[in-house]
Amino acid sequence: MNMKVLVAALVGAVVAFLLGWLLWGMLLMGYYEANMIHYEGLMKSEEEFNLGLMFVGQLVLCLSLAFLFQRMGTTDLMGGAMMGAVIGALFYLSVDLSFLAMMNYFSTPMVVVVDVLVNTVWLAGTGAVIGLMLGRGKAAA
Repeated sequence: MNMKVLVAALVGAVVAFLLGWLLWGMLLMGYYEANMIHYEGLMKSEEEFNLGLMFVGQLVLCLSLAFLFQRMGTTDLMGGAMMGAVIGALFYLSVDLSFLAMMNYFSTPMVVVVDVLVNTVWLAGTGAVIGLMLGRGKAAA
């Protein structure tokens, strides 16, 4: 792993954090509140959120993406967006189907469809930035 991967991961984590706040914290908060089964104590209040730890989680995800993108030669905005979307869709489909199979968390299976789509958009945007950062300084073909 080199400095370019680390910088791409850091910038990607900032984008993931902000884009996640926009998507889940503002635009879709009401949808998720209405379509998730609530259990006492499951979700922390806003005052109890650990934003630093949330950012570290985004950083680990983005470090994984940056490492994979570098190994695959994904070094541009569109390539990063495509790979982020594919990885996001497959990963979150796996997670959400597992949740649907094992937990009483979603009030309807439609939440899985929405969640996978939103996570796909989220990782496409994050992946685009990571791909762009990995390609910085590369000579134009």
